[in-house]
Parts: sequence; C-alpha cells; structure tokens
Amino acid sequence: MADNQKTALFEQMPVPSAVAKLALPTILSSLVMVIYNLADTYFVGMLNNPVENAAVTLAAPVLLAFNAVNNLFGVGSSSMMSRALGMKDYDTVSRSSAFGFYCSIISGILFSLLCVLFFNPLLSLLGADAGTAAATGNYLKWVAMLGATPAILNVVMAYMVRSEGAALHASIGTMSGCILNIILDPIFILPWGFNMGAEGAGLATFLSNCVACLYFFGFLFVKRKETYICIRPDKVKMEKAIIIGICGVGIPASIQNLLNVTGMTILNNFTAVYGADAVAAMGITQKINMIPTYIVLGLSQGIMPLISYNFSSGNSRRMKETYLFSLKVLLAFILVLVAADYTFAEQLTGFFMKNPSIIEYGSRFLRGFCLSLPFICVEFLSVGVFQATGMGKEALVFAIMRKLILEIPALFVLNRIYPLYGLAYAQLVAEAVLAAAAVLVLTKVFKKLPAGNR
Repeated sequence: MADNQKTALFEQMPVPSAVAKLALPTILSSLVMVIYNLADTYFVGMLNNPVENAAVTLAAPVLLAFNAVNNLFGVGSSSMMSRALGMKDYDTVSRSSAFGFYCSIISGILFSLLCVLFFNPLLSLLGADAGTAAATGNYLKWVAMLGATPAILNVVMAYMVRSEGAALHASIGTMSGCILNIILDPIFILPWGFNMGAEGAGLATFLSNCVACLYFFGFLFVKRKETYICIRPDKVKMEKAIIIGICGVGIPASIQNLLNVTGMTILNNFTAVYGADAVAAMGITQKINMIPTYIVLGLSQGIMPLISYNFSSGNSRRMKETYLFSLKVLLAFILVLVAADYTFAEQLTGFFMKNPSIIEYGSRFLRGFCLSLPFICVEFLSVGVFQATGMGKEALVFAIMRKLILEIPALFVLNRIYPLYGLAYAQLVAEAVLAAAAVLVLTKVFKKLPAGNR
C-alpha cells in the first residue's frame, strides 16, 4: 500500500520544494489560527470594555494547557508515525495513530471534568478578581467545560494527517474551523448580534472546533484506502514500543506547554496588579506577537515529517539540509517583522482598542516581546529537530530551561528592577540563552550522524 507520491516527497523532491510543500500550508493554517485569535481580541475590543477583553486574556492559559495534550498525542504520535514511515513499518503507523486518537478523546473529557470540579479555584489561579471573574467564567464555560475534547482532537488529527505529508489537508481542516470562528465572532459578541461579549467568543470557538473535527473525520473516510492513519478501536493496543515511542517525544513537548501555561499565569498575575487596562494591553500585545511566533511554529511543525522520515531512513544529508535551509529563510523573514513591530507598536496596539492607556501599555510591551523573535527561530527549529528524531530528553531539558530556569525567574527579577514593563523582556533573556545552547547541541547531533550521507 506504499504511496509513491509520498515517497518522492520525502526522498527525491529538492529540499526547498519539499519544505515549501510541507511547511507553507502549515504556516498558512498557523496564520489563520492567529487571525482567529486576533479576531476574538478585535471584536471583544470593539465593545470598548477592558473587563471583557481582560477575560479573554486571563483565560488564555487554559487554552494553552490544551497544547500540553496536543503535543503529547499530536507531536508524539506524528513523530512516531513519520519515523515508522521512513522504516516502511506501516502497521506501526496505524497503531500509533489509533493510540493517539483515543487518548486525545479521553484526555479532553478529563480536562472538562477537572474544569467543572475546580472552577472557582481555577478562576483565582488565573488571576480573575471580583470585576473579571464572571466574564472569564462565561468564556471558559464554552472553550473548556464543553469544548476541551473538540479543541484537542482537531489539532491532534491535523498532526497525524501532516505526518503522512498531507500538509494541505491538515491545514484545510484547521483553517475551516478558524474561518468559521472569524465569521461567528461578531455575530455572537457584538450588540447587533447576540451581544454575548467574551462569552460569545467562547461559543464561536467551541463551534468552530467541532466543525474542524468533522472535516478530519470526513477526510479519513474518503481517504480510508489511501491512508495509514487508523481510528479503529481494535487497533489500540498497549504496546510498550508504541507507548515509549509516542511518550518519549510527546511528554517533553507536553511539559513544555504546561510550563508555558505556568509562565503565562505568572505573567498575567503580575500584570493584574496594575488593573484591567494593563491586562487587556498585555493580552493584545501577546496576540500581536503570536503572528511571527506562529510562523516560526508553523515552519518547525511543517518540516518535522521530512526530518523524521530522513532521519529514520538514514539520509542525514537531506535532513541537515532541510534544517539549514529553513533556518536561513525564516530568520530573514522574521527580522523584517521585528522591525515592523518595533516601529509601529502604537499603531498595532491601537488597532484593537483606542484607549490611550492601553495603547501606552501595549506599545511598550510589544517592543520588548518582539526582540526575542530571532532567537525563538533558532530555538523552535532546533527543538523541532529533537522532537522529530525522538530526542525527547533534549527537548525536555530545553523546556525546563526555558521556563523554570530562565524565563520565570527573569519575570520576578525584571519586574522588581523595572516594574511592569520589565515583564516584556523576560522572554528575550530566556530565548537568547536557549538559542545559543540549541546551536551547540544541534552541532553535536549533526556530527554524530552517519558519515555516509552527511
């Protein structure tokens, strides 16, 4: 059942063309995801109510926590599947996909139950106070209590589809939900529609994730004779090799996102001391900074199947060329975006809310955040190589370094030295160190690859 087109993509197509075919749809879907995140902020911002905007910001760590499960079973399963494809072990591909699929469903249900059981402590942990708790709770009702499973499942299925080289279909599935979200946002949020405010943004997100899941189910049904992805329950077996293969990559990636949640929660709690305007501004600038960050993430995820396949098949020269080509192109592009963010910080912040206080806060936050982007390029792509090749320990070390050792301590120190505005520079400190470390580790990794193809 080997697919010659897929083999040609992974083995024979020129690296720039293969990278473009795999990464461009992934980057595009990442950008659409950013746009739909920005749409929430934009349409809620049109209410000109900092409390409603702060609610979306305060709930963000919960949505980020979904990525812990996405990475555990999405990154873990897709890495295992691509490596198995490189070894022509198609049965392992099917069993890995079934394991990841059902574990994602179970995790989503458990996530929702935990949110329901610990709702009030969760609001306090997120930094919601008497003024923002109601709006934050209404938003979480849809995106977490009811929407955890579709939110997780559609991302995990996109990873699986991408692992076989079908990056375009993975992106179409993701984008279908995002585009629907953008359409529904103003209808549910604004006064001329249902006037639900932040709660309307949550409802739109819930419905859009359900539609994305339906697309992937339809895709798997239509392609059932051409794909190795399998969601049949009888394919789920607790096999040690598959569990270790998935979890060895997925657990470090999951821990990385849980630490991101911790860092964002600490950041929001520090910011909340300065009032709803500061929290709203922080949320707006984080969303703006997501555009280049998701471009980097999209490229690193897009090339992972190519890296995994060529690593497991022994073509280390092609694997190395993929990484270096991607890094050069990405750095050049990101530097242009950094210059734009820094120069037009006031205008970008003001696009979302015309409040002078929020524009002042936001422009200063954005200038701090954007300086870390070139370093993020190096670090994200390098960790993507670790994940693609099964180097879970290295990915875990970098996750721990990023938050626990570098960024979170930097938040405390910089906030004390430079109250509030120092928070925006903690990421720069962390990523500069991590980028240097990534170069050193990856250089050693490449030197250890088989000499025949290096």
